[in-house]
Amino acid sequence: MVWNALTEGIAEALQSAGWYTRERLDRLELAIPREPAHGDWTTNLALLIARELGQPPRAVAERLAAAFPRDHALFSAIEVAGPGFLNFRYSQPFLDRLPARIVGQGETYGTADHAGGLHVQVEYVSANPTGPLNVVSARAAAVGATLVRLLNATGHRAEGEFYVNDSGSQVELLGESVAARLAELLGEERPFPEQGYQGEYVRELAATMLERLGESAAAEGRAQAVLEDRATLQASALEEMLGRQRHDLDEYGAEFARWFRESSLHESGAVEETLRALVLRGVIFDADGARWLKTTAFGDDKDRVVVRQNGTPTYLLPDIAYHRDKRARGFRHTIDLWGPDHHGHILPLKASLLALGLEPDFLEVVIVQQVNLLSGGKPVRMSKRAGEFITLRDLMEEVGSDCAKFFFLLRSTSAHLDFDLDLAKRQNDENPAYYVQYAHARIASILRYAAERGLQPATGHEASYAAPEEVALIRTLAAFPEVVRGAAMAREPHRLPAYLMETAAEFHRFYHACRVVSDDVERSRSRLTLVDAARVVTMNGLALMGVTAPERMERAAEAIS
Repeated sequence: MVWNALTEGIAEALQSAGWYTRERLDRLELAIPREPAHGDWTTNLALLIARELGQPPRAVAERLAAAFPRDHALFSAIEVAGPGFLNFRYSQPFLDRLPARIVGQGETYGTADHAGGLHVQVEYVSANPTGPLNVVSARAAAVGATLVRLLNATGHRAEGEFYVNDSGSQVELLGESVAARLAELLGEERPFPEQGYQGEYVRELAATMLERLGESAAAEGRAQAVLEDRATLQASALEEMLGRQRHDLDEYGAEFARWFRESSLHESGAVEETLRALVLRGVIFDADGARWLKTTAFGDDKDRVVVRQNGTPTYLLPDIAYHRDKRARGFRHTIDLWGPDHHGHILPLKASLLALGLEPDFLEVVIVQQVNLLSGGKPVRMSKRAGEFITLRDLMEEVGSDCAKFFFLLRSTSAHLDFDLDLAKRQNDENPAYYVQYAHARIASILRYAAERGLQPATGHEASYAAPEEVALIRTLAAFPEVVRGAAMAREPHRLPAYLMETAAEFHRFYHACRVVSDDVERSRSRLTLVDAARVVTMNGLALMGVTAPERMERAAEAIS
């Protein structure tokens, strides 16, 4: 793999120059330049270590370039540029062999063991089970599921998990809301809770419960009994809502190894055990009738109450218990995807886990920013309690799961996202999801056309790619493993759709400039190998995003120029 070869080569160059330390190698940053004139890879390491070496950065870069092992099968040139950048250029033999290598590796191309099997959990979505999943949860689901796939592709043992907040006032309020709607269906007057959930889905939940009880007089009596049994009604409403959430997420392609219930922490005694563990560590103190955790000793801006004056735990204590449980299950690292309204909870929880004795790098939080849903250029308002909102189910029916996921992954999770419903429904090259999927469909069409004429991609012989469009496409395909590695390590799934759009553009430029199937059999077979390599990369990239790679698309030929 190129990244490994560069890292090893620079380590050898540092050793040859007498400058090697592990700390210096750890500062190595490798990047793929945007401008082809700057080479295929670049690093600013010389600029980073020049001061401590007491030498000009350019002189350091020149020494490293001279000491870099000359692997002519991979690089043709190592150049010193500007104040001290090192630029690397692929050799032509490497570029010539790469398409066949990509085809040979198939679905494994782009994967590598960068993490040595590090056991990682990704907790994502974890929406309150009080209503249908909205577009914000849909974005979190797209990001979380893709991140799990990226981590597994880079040598982690990653699992997704949904944390069910099935304890507390929000679930009780759902039960009260459903009870009020059930009373309406039974012809009774019952005040609707002031802060209740007024969406149409609450009426649907009540109607579903009534339907399951039947229509006989006896059934009416059973319905009345359920109405009076608040605990049973609340539990039934919760299970129905969770079932709907799970069904939508399954159809959307979000996979969870486990749905973990907060209530299980209370029922098992894990919350009380966690409090005792904190007491034994000497980080709990009593004040004003409450129990406090000394989080200021671990970087927090103030100490936090974990048990209220009435003896009930605050939200923080079950969260500590939950993450303690994650560590006990063998996860060495956990990545939590939270909404921006939870940003203030990061510091207290991290400090609490340090107080508990967990590793400083155990918890990582990724904030998934809000979604602005647009239609006709105007925002679509979303409100769970008012019931006027677009759900994940609505979005899948409106634009399809593939397009929804592609759009949600287009921007960094740290940036607000404008989701244009009108653009998502267009079947042309303005729609980035359609554009990339069509590239795959066009490739499949070319390969079918060639097969019908008895032509197959070349394997096992040296190809030669000289046309600028051929070379540009191969260089783009060569970048895929680094895109996967970088997206996983930086927790930036948006690198995938950006790369795939660039790949599709390079493929279309190649397709329009270079005739693939011609009377020149050898050239045709070589170009079919390149086309097949583009298929592999596009398919692998889409698979990481949970997006399908269609082999046929209706109206594609007239929609894409």
